[in-house]
This record gives sequence, C-alpha cells and structure tokens, in this order.
Amino acid sequence: MHTTDIHVCDDIDPAFAALLEQGLNGFNDVAVGYGDRTPLAVVLSDAQTHQPIGGAVGRSSLGLLFLDLFYLPATLRGRGLGSEILRKFETEGQRRGCVSAVLYTISFQAPEFYKRHGWKVFGEIPCAPTGTSRIFLTKTL
Repeated sequence: MHTTDIHVCDDIDPAFAALLEQGLNGFNDVAVGYGDRTPLAVVLSDAQTHQPIGGAVGRSSLGLLFLDLFYLPATLRGRGLGSEILRKFETEGQRRGCVSAVLYTISFQAPEFYKRHGWKVFGEIPCAPTGTSRIFLTKTL
C-alpha cells in the first residue's frame, strides 16, 4: 500500500508546479485527444535598452485565449500602448483559432479599459479590502 502525507505551504516549488501542470495537461490531452496549449506574450521594450518594461502574458488552449497578466508602467499609460498590446494579444489569439477570451482584473485596476475594448463582465466576487472585487471578463474574438 502506498502511504501519503498532505501539508500546506506558501512556498511553491517550481518542480512541484510543473508536476501538477504536466499531470493535468496529460489528463486533458487524453480527454480531448490532443494538446494545443501555447504560451503567448506581447512584450513592450525600451527602445534604447531593449529591456522589457511592460506587456501581456497568457496562453491559448482548446479555443480559448487566457489573458493572465497585463502591466504597463504608469508613465506610459494614456498613449494608446495598452490598447495596442491588447489588440496584438487578441489578434494572435484569433490567428491561433481562439473563438473567445477570458481574464480577471481587480476593481481598482482596469475593468473600464477592458470594457472599452469590447470585453463583457460575466462575474464579480468581493475581495479585500472592503469595497474591492475581482471582475471576470470575456470577449468573443
């Protein structure tokens, strides 16, 4: 008989995370008959140093585009760069065959930005601090 232990921690070992990801991906691949998950990044770089300073990361999988992280330094906001990054992210998702996209943001972050770009709220969950919420959005591509 195989013995097991369960414990809770706040330090996630990358090898442990990879084990879970590989296991779940393998399960999903068997269930649907293929695996098509592909990372996606739109990188904003400093023109002089060529170092990344902002952008978006996510992935495409099973016809969905996931926007996981999006950051633009405050000094660069209001210039249309965020809109261009989002457009490029969505366009690449479409090129990959994604029919819908999904993301979540926090009420003090950028829900209105996404709404202006055609994203629709499909859920909202209160979180801390009081008056704040996680807002889940989707968009048909």
